[in-house]
Amino acid sequence: QVQLVESGGGLVQAGGSLRLSCAASGRAFSSLSMGWFRQAPGKEREFVATSSWNGAKTNYADFAKGRFTISRDNAKNTVYLQMSSLKPEDTAVYSCTARRALVGSSWPNEYDYWGQGTQVTVSS
Repeated sequence: QVQLVESGGGLVQAGGSLRLSCAASGRAFSSLSMGWFRQAPGKEREFVATSSWNGAKTNYADFAKGRFTISRDNAKNTVYLQMSSLKPEDTAVYSCTARRALVGSSWPNEYDYWGQGTQVTVSS
């Protein structure tokens, strides 16, 4: 079993930055690929970014390319999502997720563990 706890969400003005963190416990972190998804009110959950077990392979949703960066520190059992140039449409609950595989996926049903999520609100 893996427990995931996100932090770092909050209220930020458009154009600002936030760094989300996700601390994992319960299973060898380096055996997991990690991902971030988001869900805005009234919308379906959507893929944001994913990282392979060692961070060497990453993948981003089109809206995230050039603005968001996923990274991980296996020594700290933590994955990060650095977000910059934030827009009001980035407002959502951001959730961290883990997959028992070395490479991540953009499909939410291919992940095994989920955090509770952290709210990100971008004001215009």
